Amino acid sequence: MNTTGAAQSLYTKLCADRDPYIQRARDASKLTIPTVMPDEGHSHHSKLPTPYQSVGARGVNNLASALLLSLLPPNAPFFRLVIDPAAMSELESQGGGADMKTQIEGALSKIERAVMSEVETQAYRVQAFEALRHLIITGNVLLHLPEDGGMRVLHMDRYVCKRDPMGNPRMIITKECISIDLLPKAAKEMVAPHADAQSKDGTVDMYTCIKTRDDGKIEVFQEISGGIVPGSKGTFDGEKSPYIVLRMNRTDGEDYGRGYVEQYIGDLGSLESLMMSIVEASAAAAKVLFLVAPNGVTRPRVLAEAPNGAIVEGSAGDVSVLQLNKASDLSIAFQTVQTIQDRLSYAFLLTDNAIRNAERVTAAEVRLVTQSIERQLGGIYSVLSQEFQMPLVERLMDHMQRDNRLPTLPDDLVRPAIITGIEALGRGNDLNKMDEFLVGIGQLLGPEVLGQFVNMREYMDRRAMALGIDTDGLIKSEEQIQQEQQQAQFLQAAQQFGPQVIDSLSKQGVESMKQGA
Repeated sequence: MNTTGAAQSLYTKLCADRDPYIQRARDASKLTIPTVMPDEGHSHHSKLPTPYQSVGARGVNNLASALLLSLLPPNAPFFRLVIDPAAMSELESQGGGADMKTQIEGALSKIERAVMSEVETQAYRVQAFEALRHLIITGNVLLHLPEDGGMRVLHMDRYVCKRDPMGNPRMIITKECISIDLLPKAAKEMVAPHADAQSKDGTVDMYTCIKTRDDGKIEVFQEISGGIVPGSKGTFDGEKSPYIVLRMNRTDGEDYGRGYVEQYIGDLGSLESLMMSIVEASAAAAKVLFLVAPNGVTRPRVLAEAPNGAIVEGSAGDVSVLQLNKASDLSIAFQTVQTIQDRLSYAFLLTDNAIRNAERVTAAEVRLVTQSIERQLGGIYSVLSQEFQMPLVERLMDHMQRDNRLPTLPDDLVRPAIITGIEALGRGNDLNKMDEFLVGIGQLLGPEVLGQFVNMREYMDRRAMALGIDTDGLIKSEEQIQQEQQQAQFLQAAQQFGPQVIDSLSKQGVESMKQGA
């Protein structure tokens, strides 16, 4: 693999397998956001196509925003450090008890907040939003988390990859156009003898090869002008690689994913064609032309030069206005456009168009429509949670541990678990079932039976857990409730029997406490 020019030759060879996916990605980009995947050879001087409809662009941005808020929620961790149950049981058996468990979970919670603070300070959401838009349109994107922090987004036309039968990336090769002035001295000396490798604008192609070895280690090196750049070799653990290759949908036997837009390319293409016809027909219908009979007494020049309100000689029968008479045909096209827009609204989570337009639309109906639309993302969440969220957490924790900003945790005892995405949808379904259960009991048997058989404190704890709310200081403890009840009883007794009885009751309470002690 370390032979001269191996990375460049292998990149050229693997481009043939990638070309069909790039062509479909460019077709999808033209119907949504043309700047995401322009044609080959595009530059800042090139002119991009302008779609006749904005449903595709609005749907992509809306879906990317929904995924971003779920995968990287603001002011809340998207993962949780989980202790191995066997290890926790062993600690409790050694005399740690519940206090030990509380202390460990409190320490892990601080680590979670530290990692989320790193996400905020490094502004990962900006690059994550760009990556999600590429995933939705092209289905593929490569993330690079360098040692100095931040995140780089490499588009599909800048890398090739090869996966094993399980779908794990075995080899990734990137191609970047680098200015020669920005290269280190050793790399500049490599470029100088190969003047043919340089372009007219003073740039050179640099290839980065990321290969997974049989022992699970990740080997990385860079190549310029057929030679390996000095100091570019490196080795990483498999789960701590700085390169994360993502795909929107997983298909067995394929090295690349399929974009979300590709599933609805038929509707988007039909909508584009119909909107183009409607816009062009509307422009033609808006053009006003007066026709004058050639054998009539009305002169076209007199009619054209006459000011508004002027009196001229002529006959109204000699003048007519050109009309298309295509209103019925355009109405059919417009109805078809509305039908397609409704289908795309469901696909891209545009709930404004998905909810029916009526005078009486209940809040329950709006909630059910929204939940049914969000459940469409279950398959997307399942892929991104394993291929994006989990590697991101492991990479950030490894980087912060090497900088001594986090304590080193034993991998066999503590592991991160994703708590957003498909897991959040599961907790939301449990919450709905629990609410329906309680409402049904209350309606059938009455609130008295509900309060007799249901532990409301446990219900509040489970509901807060399903919603991801910290109840510390929010829900009163049993001791606080008992104290408030005792105070209320004393106040009621004082109003009924006077202060003398209260003093005697207080003394009896103190004596009973002493005897109990």
